[in-house]
Amino acid sequence: MQSFSKLHARYLTEKENREELDWERIKSPNDKQVIPYSHLPQITGLEALSKLAVLKVNGGLGTSMGISGAKSALEVKDGMTFLDLIVQQVEHLNTTHKVDVPLILMTSFNTHDDTLRIIKKYVSQRISITTFNQSRYPRIWKETLQPCPKHASDDKKHWYPPGHGDLYESLMHTGVLDRLLAEGKEYLFVSNSDNLGAVVDQRILQHMIDSDAEFLMEVTDKTKADVKGGTLIEYDSSMRLLEIAQVPPDHVDDFKSVRKFKIFNTNSLWINLKALKRIMNGGGMDLDIIVNPKMTDNGQAVIQLETAAGAAIKHFNNAHGINVPRSRFLPVKSCSDLLLIRSDIYSLQNGRLDMSESRMFGSVPVIKLGDHFKKITDFQPRFKKIPNIIDLDHLTVTGDVHFGRGVTLRGTVIVVANEGQRIDIPDGCVLENRLVSGNLNMTEL
Repeated sequence: MQSFSKLHARYLTEKENREELDWERIKSPNDKQVIPYSHLPQITGLEALSKLAVLKVNGGLGTSMGISGAKSALEVKDGMTFLDLIVQQVEHLNTTHKVDVPLILMTSFNTHDDTLRIIKKYVSQRISITTFNQSRYPRIWKETLQPCPKHASDDKKHWYPPGHGDLYESLMHTGVLDRLLAEGKEYLFVSNSDNLGAVVDQRILQHMIDSDAEFLMEVTDKTKADVKGGTLIEYDSSMRLLEIAQVPPDHVDDFKSVRKFKIFNTNSLWINLKALKRIMNGGGMDLDIIVNPKMTDNGQAVIQLETAAGAAIKHFNNAHGINVPRSRFLPVKSCSDLLLIRSDIYSLQNGRLDMSESRMFGSVPVIKLGDHFKKITDFQPRFKKIPNIIDLDHLTVTGDVHFGRGVTLRGTVIVVANEGQRIDIPDGCVLENRLVSGNLNMTEL
């Protein structure tokens, strides 16, 4: 609770002093602060891999998709879960290059027991898996700004995992950081367990070593779907992560614009472990506080004080961003994302997703499924089989819609079932640039 007490005290001080970013001092990063992936060196040796460890942030429940347990246990492709794919990726890396890259899973009190149960099935595979439980912090009442729970044993609804910014404190106090250093590991690749594009990249690792960077953040070009994502900025001559929660209300539209902020943080980070140890021994990090308002089940307003792992960039020497291809950012945050991943656009190769060569364009289609598809238990029965979408540009589906087997969608397809109606797309149906409504009324787009 010492870490929470410090964070809470800092929040109260900042609130009283009304500290906020001076928008006029924010600058877009220059060419040396964000480097294109295409400028990175080609790989000449494999010795760097022997000093690498991989950490996946695995504390999420996936409640937005109606998942009650650990989100990483959801089957996402060919009967394999997020964790299955992650383990397969790291195991393939170890087997191919004859190295011993360990996998570390940072869980929360919501997912820890689930994760321990799931990883038992990997015991015979060529991979070392370590789990540790991140901190749990008490929610605070919005009105009094005092902690909700009175005792450590109070109901878990009064507690929360304080965001992935807790990574650094948790690595220290669990002893995992010291253990990695004792094993000769010097670099840590951190990413979210639901980002299926976040695989080990030796070019990024080699660049980190060659450039003496203590911290790298993978960023990618912003699209309309990413306008709320955190971005890298220059502030008072240092690199900073700017999250939308930190933006003054009258500048939110500026933040969402791609004119000034063209990139966003994928939350895939590369960290020098010796530098992290030095910083933590020197007093740790004061990461920017993100105030996350919530409502309890009985309608009471509470606040969660959270931090972002990427905000640590300002504490490291020679820290900068790498503008990576979009293929390294494939998160599954919704059932619309899941439809894309399960489709014929992607195939699996040693745990990683490869885009089909039959896809004419390098970009992926825009998929927007309505509320009838929001929960995983609603989504799955609506597809006898996932449609073929290799030539799809845009799909919008609203209302009570069901898809048969062997359905093909091309171009722009919009399916609208009005309230009280049900639309069944028949087996083998091909829809190309079509608006489907009512009793299978079709309009060419």
